[in-house]
Amino acid sequence: MTTNGETSGLPAAAEEFHPAAAPRSGIENIFMGPHGIRAGWRLLLFIFLMLLCLKGEGFTLKHIPGVDAWFKAQNPNLMTPPTTIAFEGILLLALVISTALMALVEKRTYADYYLPMNQFLGKRFWQGVPYGFAMLSLALGLIAALHGFSLGSVALSGADALKYGALYGIAFLMVGLFEEFSFRGYMQATLGPAIGFWPAAIVLSIFFGAIHLNNGGEAWFGAAMAGSFGVLASFALQRTGNLWFPIGMHAAWDWSETFFYSVPDSGFLAKGHLLNSTFHGPTWLTGGTVGPEGSVFAFFVLLVGGVGIHFIFPKKQIPAS
Repeated sequence: MTTNGETSGLPAAAEEFHPAAAPRSGIENIFMGPHGIRAGWRLLLFIFLMLLCLKGEGFTLKHIPGVDAWFKAQNPNLMTPPTTIAFEGILLLALVISTALMALVEKRTYADYYLPMNQFLGKRFWQGVPYGFAMLSLALGLIAALHGFSLGSVALSGADALKYGALYGIAFLMVGLFEEFSFRGYMQATLGPAIGFWPAAIVLSIFFGAIHLNNGGEAWFGAAMAGSFGVLASFALQRTGNLWFPIGMHAAWDWSETFFYSVPDSGFLAKGHLLNSTFHGPTWLTGGTVGPEGSVFAFFVLLVGGVGIHFIFPKKQIPAS
């Protein structure tokens, strides 16, 4: 381990969190382990705090004149920059607050949850951005090679293209931050030391894929590929040591899919996309309403992405267990 002085698979701060004391009763052992409150209970507390924050935000927004009506007026199946930024902002605020509270209780920092803030939008992030764009481009290139995808004409030009490109860039940066920091951040950093890095990563990736089934146009194969993307992001986390590469990769994948190539993204269509691109062919090839994540080529592209990460970042920065 080369970050935070880790040698046992636990962040250094975690090893100092409630050191082992005198023998405990059976009931105490249910809640307490050798390093303090057991990981499962801390994870449940984190989820409870997240839900509590979301409830509090929802209650507050309902009492702000016009805001609740604006949210209700939005088409849940149509993605726009304002709605995406608003919804992700709500989720991110709840995540930041709940993680900060857990960090206060555990006497840890965001860096212990794999998000060092001194590297915000730094080198690792900008390495991840072209990587995510290249993977999505490969998927669509393979679909196009079998005559299943056409770029079409340009739908936006000039100032509108720059405006929507920038707004969707902000929106998908927020998506990447929320999804990676929640599933591969606090939850991975808490569950990983308890059951092992990869068992935790697989469990959380299955959960990550499953929640995509809530999207209106999503299908089981697309949700499975979202879970597989979670495994790839976990692999990138293990090899790079923090979440900035996966965040950049995730944000660029979504941005290129939704805005640049203008295809469905996990069942969502977007307003303000760059191209009038089209799919034509069977769903197994194109992914249909799911988008490229539902294509038979999606898993192959993720495998190629994993091989690339293996060679670009050959040394593990986070131990397997």
